[in-house]
Amino acid sequence: MALELAVRRASDDEADAVSRVIVAALRETNARDYAPDIIARVEQSFSPSAMLQFFRKRQVVVAIVGNQVVGTASLDGATVRSVFVDPAFQSRGIGRRLMAEVEEAAWADGVKVLTVPSSVTAEPFYSKLGFRAVRDSFHGDERTIIMERSLR
Repeated sequence: MALELAVRRASDDEADAVSRVIVAALRETNARDYAPDIIARVEQSFSPSAMLQFFRKRQVVVAIVGNQVVGTASLDGATVRSVFVDPAFQSRGIGRRLMAEVEEAAWADGVKVLTVPSSVTAEPFYSKLGFRAVRDSFHGDERTIIMERSLR
C-alpha cells in the first residue's frame, strides 16, 4: 500500500516530533552499529530545544504521513545533516524522498558537491543514492563516514 507522504519545511511546533523521530531511530536502528554510550551522547544533540536551533540555522524538512512526522533531513550549506526516519516507517522510500528534497534545495542554492557525514548505519543508504565514501571521521570512538556526491 502506497503511503500518503508529504515533504515540506519543518515548523517550530514540530520540534518535539522531529526530536522523537531522531531519538527513536538512534535507539532502534543506529544502536545496531554503535555502543549505548555513543547513542546516549548523540541523542543529547537532538533535544526539542536543539531542534529549534537547527530550524533557525539550517533548511530542515519533515516527512509527514497523515498528521504524523515520520522523517526529517536538513541542509546546512553544502552538507546534508540529520536524515532520520521513524523505525516503523523505514525502508518505504521516505529517506529517498527526503534526500530528493534536500538535493533540490542544495541545487537551488548553487551547491555543486553535496557532502554527508554518514553514520556506519546509513552508509549503504547513501551509497545507493550515489554518494561515495571520502574519509572516516572520529568523535572519540564514534565513527562517521564522510561521503559526497556531485549534483546533476
